[in-house]
Amino acid sequence: MNYEVSPMENINFGATGVEEVLQNVAFIMSTPLMSCPLDREFGWNTNIDDPINIRKAKYIYEVTDAIRKFEPRAIIENVTFEKSEVLQGKLRPRVRVSVDVESL
Repeated sequence: MNYEVSPMENINFGATGVEEVLQNVAFIMSTPLMSCPLDREFGWNTNIDDPINIRKAKYIYEVTDAIRKFEPRAIIENVTFEKSEVLQGKLRPRVRVSVDVESL
């Protein structure tokens, strides 16, 4: 089964199973590199000074790499971007993942 995940908005501290994996993916998508005090390698490079098309390509690579490294139970199917009606040039990512339920 595929799930669409966007950057984290709320935390469920009691999440387990598939919900836990999806929440972890959302957390990774929301975490800039060097922002976690005890794990500076956690997250991804959020360089905002690139042109939008280059940033999209880098985002796909960096987030995919971070999800594979920090949440191997999530299998990335696709990364897309939602158009922002308010801010032109703002990337609103959506990652479509499936969950390896055998590893839960």
